Amino acid sequence: MQRTRQWIHAWLLLLPAFVFLLAFTHVPAITTLWNSFWTTARGRRPSRWAGLDNYDTLIADPVFWKVLVNNIWFAIGTIPTSIVIALVMAVWVNQKLAGRGFVRMAYFTPTVLPMIAVANIWMFFYTPGFGLIDQITGLFGMAQSNILGQSDTALVGVMIVTIWKEAGFFMIFYLAALQTIPPSLIEAARIEGAGPWTIFRRVTFPLLMPTTLFVSVNAVVNSFRMVDHIFILTGGGPDNASSLLLFYIYEVAFRFWDTAYAATLTVVLLAILAALAIGQFFFFDRKVHYK
Repeated sequence: MQRTRQWIHAWLLLLPAFVFLLAFTHVPAITTLWNSFWTTARGRRPSRWAGLDNYDTLIADPVFWKVLVNNIWFAIGTIPTSIVIALVMAVWVNQKLAGRGFVRMAYFTPTVLPMIAVANIWMFFYTPGFGLIDQITGLFGMAQSNILGQSDTALVGVMIVTIWKEAGFFMIFYLAALQTIPPSLIEAARIEGAGPWTIFRRVTFPLLMPTTLFVSVNAVVNSFRMVDHIFILTGGGPDNASSLLLFYIYEVAFRFWDTAYAATLTVVLLAILAALAIGQFFFFDRKVHYK
């Protein structure tokens, strides 16, 4: 009887979170998958069963492949860079240094700023002729630049903004993890004659692997859901050079009003994220759970 009460009590505690998870995650995902097999209703014309037609359209869509490649390069450029910078910042501010609280606040400030505000700040930096970047490079006699207006640099400009904003966010997790490492382990390594780099590589970093797994999964998700900055900075241009998958889904759904094809793109996006997340868990499994 006591065990039954505990079981009921546990499920009652889990029920609110379970309802929200079901209502805002699983049901929309299943609905999106179902909608991807139908056409978009137009006026008085109802939607009809399309089978795999939307997926055939996706395979033949050159814009989809372009934005997918853009997103892959975006992820490759932002994920490892943000994590490495976050780790370096966390290690530094975890030490005893003057003004440590101020430095931590400075690193974390970009994270609490709204994405639209961040994009507008960097828009000022990137503005040709009048922006901060051109003002500084002009002092050295360099020509004006148009980073966001050129196909070969627009995506890089968006990457820089993303790294600047996300590194401080990831730093907080690494800083919290560093503070849980027992100082006795570090002292024991020093007594054995290990240097700072050896201590970090053999002691500190292995103990940070659970945090690295958590941060890397979040970084992958963030790299595929980036849309706010693109609205302000580039609008996906020029010629879709800076358009990412989620931004393309928005355009298809709300600008071209093809909700069925947008659902198909969303299914592909969810499949990519699921595959990457599962792959990360398998890749980090031995590094996280070790004896």
